[in-house]
Amino acid sequence: MAYEPSLTKYVGEPNSYTLDFYLKHQRGYEGLRKALTVKPDDIIEQVKASGLRGRGGAGFPTGMKWQFVLKETPKPRYICCNADESEPGTFKDHVLMERNPHLLIEGCAISCYAIGAKVAYIYIRGEFHHVQEILEAEIEKAYRAGYLGRNVLGGGFDCDVYVHRGAGAYEAGEETALIESLEGKRAQPRIKPPFPASAGLYQCPTAVNNVETLCNVPLIVLNGPEWFVGIGPEKNGGPKLFCVSGHVKKPGVYEASMHTTLRELIYGHAGGMLDDRPLKAMIPGGSSVPLLLPDQLDTPVSFDHIQKAGSLLGSAGLIVLDDTVCMVWLAMNLLHFYRHESCGKCTPCREGCDWLFKLLARLEAGEGRSKDLDLLSGVSNNIIGKTLCAFGDAAATPVLSTMKLFRGEYEAHVREGRCTLPAGWRATHPTLVAH
Repeated sequence: MAYEPSLTKYVGEPNSYTLDFYLKHQRGYEGLRKALTVKPDDIIEQVKASGLRGRGGAGFPTGMKWQFVLKETPKPRYICCNADESEPGTFKDHVLMERNPHLLIEGCAISCYAIGAKVAYIYIRGEFHHVQEILEAEIEKAYRAGYLGRNVLGGGFDCDVYVHRGAGAYEAGEETALIESLEGKRAQPRIKPPFPASAGLYQCPTAVNNVETLCNVPLIVLNGPEWFVGIGPEKNGGPKLFCVSGHVKKPGVYEASMHTTLRELIYGHAGGMLDDRPLKAMIPGGSSVPLLLPDQLDTPVSFDHIQKAGSLLGSAGLIVLDDTVCMVWLAMNLLHFYRHESCGKCTPCREGCDWLFKLLARLEAGEGRSKDLDLLSGVSNNIIGKTLCAFGDAAATPVLSTMKLFRGEYEAHVREGRCTLPAGWRATHPTLVAH
């Protein structure tokens, strides 16, 4: 049976972003109307039963996160939508906000109702200015139609949704750094505990959820948890968006179930390898996860299957690499990004990212020494697990993963004083990852 898209079915239509289109073609706001007829805890139970896992990277169960939000408190509660989307190779949330914004707005409203919040903040990446304009215009239409504001749909529920534009910091994708930025401070992670569920935005109970995660909520309420569970493998249900980039013929965002394999994404949806060159490696979940090899192409793209294969699904940003890619250059390219984006709070990350980049640049320049390879491993392992958030692990992973799988290329750089791949490959493919 062919997969029927739910999140992106109409994104190619000219006016898919408008309220009128949403109401006519996507049963717009029927999920919110239905949610207001039951108790908030019932919505949480439905989301728990669906098994919806966070689509931002960690894959944590959404219903469980909502259940953790402190209820017995006089303080207000908040929903924070993480729309920062700064992981290289990831661009799915951008598509949803630009082409199907009302699904997100409705998801924010239902989520607020479920946890007892009256306010949701959509924290959007600074570079997405045109997307912000679309969101704000459509939010205003939702207010005028009675889907937001006071006494939503006559159900006695008040809900406000605001868009907050960040300054383009990668670190703001970490939930506590996002909260710090929302409060007007630098986007740096907080020490945990306390966790946002008890002391988040303005030290009030808060749930931070990804754009794609919240877009699934109206679908679950409308179609039921059983529908959602039935789409994918056990504990990996529901529709999923995959971003395919790199050396493929048709890069883009593709919606599929998590039964789909890496092979089907690359050679089916994305049309196969660019110039029909051999596949060398894949980064399945954005630039911050370990590489997988061609013999793992038949791995289903689910959280659990990708983890069993030795990597992480992460943001589902699949970066495809052909045989022209120098792995030392790849690691250097990514460390250039991570060095720039480190928030500087943790010494191992702040100093280590810069050190790793300089070591890799030395190897690329043909000035590397044998001891540099041990130094790369040593510095990386002194970052892993030693920072407040997962940024340090993300930055060290490209080095450790490429050295583990392609150590011969590193050794060749030292031995030959140059990259041993065919001359001219950088001119052909100067950039693999859009930062």
